[in-house]
Amino acid sequence: MSIPVDRTSTPRLDVEAVRHSRLTNTPSDHMFIAEFAHGEWRKARIQPYRPIPIAPFALGLHYAQIVFEGMKAYRRVDERIAVFRTDRHHERFNKSLVRMCMPEVPYDLFADAVHTFVDVERDWVPNGPDSTLYLRPFMFASEERMGVKPADEYLFLVIGGPFRPLYQKPLRVKVERTYSRAAPGGTGSAKCGGNYAAAMYPTKLANQEGFDQVIWTDAINHDHVEESGTMNLAFIINGALVTPALTDTILDGVTRDSVLTIARDSGLTVEERAISVDELAAGIANGTVTEAFGIGTAASVAPIGSITVDGVEHVLDVQPEAIMFDIKRRLNDIRFGHVDDPYGWMNIVGESVAAV
Repeated sequence: MSIPVDRTSTPRLDVEAVRHSRLTNTPSDHMFIAEFAHGEWRKARIQPYRPIPIAPFALGLHYAQIVFEGMKAYRRVDERIAVFRTDRHHERFNKSLVRMCMPEVPYDLFADAVHTFVDVERDWVPNGPDSTLYLRPFMFASEERMGVKPADEYLFLVIGGPFRPLYQKPLRVKVERTYSRAAPGGTGSAKCGGNYAAAMYPTKLANQEGFDQVIWTDAINHDHVEESGTMNLAFIINGALVTPALTDTILDGVTRDSVLTIARDSGLTVEERAISVDELAAGIANGTVTEAFGIGTAASVAPIGSITVDGVEHVLDVQPEAIMFDIKRRLNDIRFGHVDDPYGWMNIVGESVAAV
């Protein structure tokens, strides 16, 4: 589809600041927006970044029908711009929409929205190795109505801005035994706003104790690890990469899937299984657990330097030659075009993108 573009007359772009990563978490000059009403998508366009009008009785404000994705666009060594795994993000976006009783976004609309937005904002894409253009496709219920019901009207937007990884040093985390992120049968596997709101208070308490993040445990017994903040979790245990198996309480991370794929293809044993808190604590003490790290779009691959369990801190020795850093290097080599992309993950902006 051809998306009309209304370019801003007052650009805020500072190309040199972007290229040298002096800007981060700053919205770029434009945004994509489309409307859903009467059972169809309409009025798709790119316009200057600005506030949008929303009715006080918009259902999304009251009943949390809001879903989002986190994606990234990379400036490659040949100066072409590429979006990472558009198809996989679209698949997860729609799964979240279905769970939240919201209409799905067709692939052509999703891909064209993201890629046209990035093409318009290509000068906002910084150079690597750690800086990228972060992309936030999101959708919320905009119908003005009193009463609890799935909305009939929605807005779908794409916004973004230059971004550096959230975590710049090994993390200090605690195992959360009181609060829960998600319960079986709930929305834990959906990337919806309510999951993040519910996590804020226990995370704030952990921050006040000096921790960077919490490790969420299962909601029933709190004895198996699940996620950590904005990240999936992975560990090196007896030389194998071990990560919690996906359930309806764990987000199916796109970076997680990419890391596991690279790990398997590099000859590393990968295990997706339940991991108990006791196994982690004992393993760090006896040396069988040698690495712990988070995996996510915002976090990329983030090392964990210590895990506190029931008030006892278990310290990990984070070394530059760690397996997690080798996987991160392999992943970034694909993203930034230092090596061939054997998986077809990188979607070059300006070239057609077919759903897989």
